[in-house]
Amino acid sequence: MEKDILEHRLNINRRRFLSHLSMGVGSVALGSLLMPDLFKGTGSMDADMIPGLRDFAPKAKRVIYLFQNGAPSQIETFDYKPKLKEMFGQELPDSVRGGQRLTGMTANQSSFPLVGSFVDFKQYGQSGAWISDLLPYTAKIADDLCIVRSMHTEAINHDPALTFFQTGAQQGNRPSMGSWLSYGLGSENQNLPAFTVLLSRGIGNGQGVYSKLWTNGFLDSVHQGVQFSSGEDPVLYLKDPKGLSREERRVMLDNISELNHISHEKLGDPEINAKIQQYEMAYRMQTTVPEIMDLNKEPDSVIKLYGPDCLVPGTYAANCLLARKLSESGVRFVQLYHQGWDQHGNLPYEITHQAKDTDQASAALVTDLKQRGLLDETLVIWGGEFGRTNYSQGKLDPADYGRDHHPRCFSIWMAGGGVKPGLIYGETDELGYNVAKDPVHVHDFQATVLHLMGLDHEKLIYKHLGRRFRLTDVSGHVVKDLIA
Repeated sequence: MEKDILEHRLNINRRRFLSHLSMGVGSVALGSLLMPDLFKGTGSMDADMIPGLRDFAPKAKRVIYLFQNGAPSQIETFDYKPKLKEMFGQELPDSVRGGQRLTGMTANQSSFPLVGSFVDFKQYGQSGAWISDLLPYTAKIADDLCIVRSMHTEAINHDPALTFFQTGAQQGNRPSMGSWLSYGLGSENQNLPAFTVLLSRGIGNGQGVYSKLWTNGFLDSVHQGVQFSSGEDPVLYLKDPKGLSREERRVMLDNISELNHISHEKLGDPEINAKIQQYEMAYRMQTTVPEIMDLNKEPDSVIKLYGPDCLVPGTYAANCLLARKLSESGVRFVQLYHQGWDQHGNLPYEITHQAKDTDQASAALVTDLKQRGLLDETLVIWGGEFGRTNYSQGKLDPADYGRDHHPRCFSIWMAGGGVKPGLIYGETDELGYNVAKDPVHVHDFQATVLHLMGLDHEKLIYKHLGRRFRLTDVSGHVVKDLIA
């Protein structure tokens, strides 16, 4: 009953607002500025869960997620395992493997020979973090990082594992993390979407990324991620059609808004309101997006920090710099995907190039935010969908080997946004195959991110098809040891 009363009251407010302000898109624009939550979908939420109101004081305002698609090898990056070098070529003990299922790429291997990292590690900072020589720039910011070495997941193949990290489920058609944050918190800048997506690709085998990873799922479509491209049109269909002036575009949108308003009065479909908001957002983005996409106005010190590739559209470095600009402008969730980390063979060569593509820019982003006084309110996340095996796939050569998928343990790092800097959390066994201390599941990670943003993962829910859904499904707990 309380939910019905709340929904009725909010729907009346929408109708009265639009009816008394001349029904044009200009009125909608004013409404969205004066009442940012005017068009939020409320028909399926609980009466005590009103999006836009945090559950407690947040640590972070925004998230930049640097997703390394394909799964970087933790053994070559953040999980130093000298024992593997000592045991080069020896068989992985059955007692360690514990009957774990394998992918089709190594299930038929007759043996599982251990292989250590081809690259050396050193300790850095007051934290004494072990970081490989592949990541010299990341090593310089060691004391800003919270490195989690005990991540684990159930998914063993790329698509379900990636989907699991992004949406909390291995199947598709669920809202992504960015969509949940848009739904729960709204946008800080009414001229930009709350959730944006950037893509780049490195030298290695690039696993596909698909729009289902930034879908709104069953949430209103205003919460869907907006992909920015490196082409002439960073956001498709944003420009006015040829032959149509700005003034004519305004009139056209006003007329469309009137028709949509009539349809909403008849049908009461909240998605119609979402369309009105999207049209108006696109109109406002026409002036905001070109300014943000222009990286040439950045000072030489910033270009030097990120490296020369940051001026090449579509590169990882350019996207990291763009992520800073979007976040600085109030975009709630910036999702960056970098493909090429799926190294089943020729790992030493490919991971060296992947690290070179990403190391400087990743560290620069953290440094840049810190210099601007924005790191404390911006959570930066770096990591992939699972880890890599401690045994070799295919060749057994210290200079040329591969590693298969490994969900049992892997590493990610976070910085800023209320996480403890200079923290090394979790441990794996001496062979780097199983979590030995402080395991962190994907749902634990998601619950912690929402907590840092001021949201209780058990309360951020949406009722759909008779069931209450949430990002963390029916599990997950906040890892409080990670929080400053």
